[in-house]
Order: sequence, then structure tokens, then C-alpha cells
Amino acid sequence: MAGKITRMSKIKQLLRLHQQGVSNRQIAATLGLYKGTVNSYIQKLNAGKFSIEELLELEDPVLESRFNAGSPAYLEERFEQFKLLIPYLEKELQRKHVTRKLLWQEYKAQHSDGYGYTQFCFHLNQLAVVRKASAIMHHDPGMKLEVDFAGDGLSYVDLATGKRSKYRYL
Repeated sequence: MAGKITRMSKIKQLLRLHQQGVSNRQIAATLGLYKGTVNSYIQKLNAGKFSIEELLELEDPVLESRFNAGSPAYLEERFEQFKLLIPYLEKELQRKHVTRKLLWQEYKAQHSDGYGYTQFCFHLNQLAVVRKASAIMHHDPGMKLEVDFAGDGLSYVDLATGKRSKYRYL
């Protein structure tokens, strides 16, 4: 499943790099793709009837269908219902102590024929993938740390007093 998430976001990155004149070999190295895969996408791009600009404006599921056999999951009625919940889910995830698992349990209680936990998370992750794909991010491994906390902030216990204090960020 994780490969699917990565491939979809990389299609837009591939198109942008190609548009900037980057060679197929360099695109493959930059995105961590097999050179033959990049060549295949570029051949499909050249054989297609859409410009790069038109393709970059498409949502990832639609773009995916232009380059691959398509993903029937995006054609299901339950996906349309799920899509309507995304703004709510996104807002809820910003709250303390709210987890994906908790939201999924709430979702399943209301939609008994809805997605299982893995598919729920997969489709919810697409939101992040779409947003990150809008800007090609490149950084050296180990040079950047990103941490996501759900719940209370960090705290520590002062050994002298035994009092719990919130950690203050600089």
C-alpha cells in the first residue's frame, strides 16, 4: 500500500521535473524511481492528449488514472461519502488526544459498510500526499527532524520537588 501512496505523489513531481528540463535519468535518481518507470511515464505523457500544465492541475486519483490502469477505489460510492468527511477528519486530527483509530471507530459506527482501518488511513493520507506533492521537497537525510505529537505536550518531573512541569520549547 505504501508504494501506491508514494507513486501517486511522485507522478506530479516527475511531471514538474520533466517540465523544468531535468533528464529522465536525473528524475529517476531524484525521486528514487527505476529509470524504465520514468521513461514509461514520459512516453505516456508524449503520447497523451494533455499538456503537462493540464495534468498538474488534476487531483492525484485522476492523474493516476491517466498514467495507470486506474484505481477503482476512487469510483466507489463509499469513497464519495468518505471524501465529504475529510474536512471534518482533518479538523478533528488537530485536537489533542484524537487519533486516526478513534476517528475510524467513529466512522465505522456511522458507516458499517465503510472502509477498514487500513483503507481509511490510506485515503486519509492522500490529503497529506496531495499537499506535499504541490511542492517538491528535498533535504539531506539526517539534516531535518519532523515530529508529530498527538496529545499533551512534553513534561518532566523535577527530582528536587517531585513536581511535574511542562517542557517549554525555545
